[in-house]
Amino acid sequence: MLDMSTAVAEVRLLDGGYSREARSLLYHAYRHEPSFAYLFESERAGYEQRVRATVRELVKQHFFQELPALGLFVDDRLVGIALITPPQRRLGITESWAWRLRMVLSTGLRCTQRYLEYYQAVLACLPSDSVHVLPLLGIHPQFQGRHFGEQLLEALHQWCAVDENSKGVVLDTGNPRYLAFYKRQGYEEIGEVAVGPIREHVFFHPNPQVLLGAHA
Repeated sequence: MLDMSTAVAEVRLLDGGYSREARSLLYHAYRHEPSFAYLFESERAGYEQRVRATVRELVKQHFFQELPALGLFVDDRLVGIALITPPQRRLGITESWAWRLRMVLSTGLRCTQRYLEYYQAVLACLPSDSVHVLPLLGIHPQFQGRHFGEQLLEALHQWCAVDENSKGVVLDTGNPRYLAFYKRQGYEEIGEVAVGPIREHVFFHPNPQVLLGAHA
């Protein structure tokens, strides 16, 4: 068995060849999330299938558009992932009728509409067009609590900072467990979105060079 106390994680840029591993990881990371429970009607039969289908279609569309993704590996196992949408490339999902059709067929019209409304509401909170957005971000539940989330975010911030058109990173969560975590990583809350009874919090983290400039 892998000794997690001494495990060394490695960050790699992913491509579509990791689609299967990415889908499995993100399914396990999101199936118990409050926002997904509302969006995809956890009280109704077939909830886990709808979550699987949504993650599958989001990951498929992400790699189809050749958008970047960072993966965190431990002993060559993918244990964390961040799907990244760079500035000026955020409307691909909502503009793709093929993606919408696949979502309707696999999750139903109401769930698809709920997701699109949530997605647009989060985008409306962005501080500017010059930010990277993380549509999906997760550490496999078996590997949580080992500081892998901090490692992935640190690498992510450094990677995004290379883009001179970007001022920082935006992500969102409806899980109260993660609010203090993101704040400890230097995120500030910039908006709140109602996802049914869930309050989805939108966070922003300025790029490292922006932080350095502010203190110069």
